[in-house]
Amino acid sequence: MKRTSLLFSFISTVFFLVLFLNSCQRNSKAKHSTESPAIIGTWKLLTGTIIKEKDTTVTDYTANQEVIKIINNTHFAFLRHDLKQDSTAIFVSGGGRCEITSQRYIEHLDFCNFREWENNKFEFEYRLYGDTLITKGIEKVTSINVNHLNIEKYIRLQ
Repeated sequence: MKRTSLLFSFISTVFFLVLFLNSCQRNSKAKHSTESPAIIGTWKLLTGTIIKEKDTTVTDYTANQEVIKIINNTHFAFLRHDLKQDSTAIFVSGGGRCEITSQRYIEHLDFCNFREWENNKFEFEYRLYGDTLITKGIEKVTSINVNHLNIEKYIRLQ
């Protein structure tokens, strides 16, 4: 009788220990899965390369202008302005919903001051190298005859 009670106590202890360890493991997995993708943040655009057929145009976005892109888990926004202080200053902005995977970033451009770009989807591959983000994807807007490869290089601000 004493031996049966001891065996039952041992089995119960092992059972509850296994349950406890298993629950700790699940919590750490759940915590890990809620981490934000590394692309989340505020980025400053350094250069943009547009390739359309045989023509390549490289733009230095640090010369006389600034462009930032803000990305969170569900939305993105971009803001561009030149550094002029008069009425000829240029301002461009847009934003909308986004989808992020480990290597793809998809923008659903819901808002843009160039309205013909609105309601389009743009899919980019992205790579992170330290504080540098490189995006690469096709921008296609049939209504205005836009169809080109866009490669952009950003540096992390936050």
